[in-house]
Amino acid sequence: MLPAIAAAQTSQLADDYNSRGLAKETKGDHDGAIADYNRAIELDPKQRTAYMNRGFAKEAKGDVDSAIPDYNRAIELDPKLAACDYNNHGITREGKGDHDGAIADYSRAIELDPGNHIFYYLRGLAKEAKGDLDGTIADYNRAIELCPKQPKAYVNRGFAKQAKGDVDGANADYNRALELAAKLAKP
Repeated sequence: MLPAIAAAQTSQLADDYNSRGLAKETKGDHDGAIADYNRAIELDPKQRTAYMNRGFAKEAKGDVDSAIPDYNRAIELDPKLAACDYNNHGITREGKGDHDGAIADYSRAIELDPGNHIFYYLRGLAKEAKGDLDGTIADYNRAIELCPKQPKAYVNRGFAKQAKGDVDGANADYNRALELAAKLAKP
């Protein structure tokens, strides 16, 4: 068989294992999914999505420490998609209580994709967990500028304002969140 054809078939087989892993993951079979992702990576060590998916499966099992190297490898393999990878990495670190690491990852995601409101929102959550209320409010402000119809950003900014003693500002944010939530709830 020609090398190019063999390589294409191997890559397709790796994709198939990755797809089957996703199907197992949706059924809650994390171990089976990880086995399929392992096989996909064995067949095609440059398959970025298999590393990401394996990281998600490991994290779902509670094995956060071994998920992080998978996310790191995905970032190395395709830097163009690194913003989302840094975001996922930040979520994992935040789940471990590593607020500084999460903030660094969200900041890197923002550098790569400054128009994504979710990165600012998540960094705001991490800053809030550290007690950096000014930084929290600044990040929620930017998230709201980028996506003004997200009630959660208003609610969380309201919490931060309230913690700083700005009760009127907090109430304004809570009211706006309620307005938006009511609009979203209408059929």
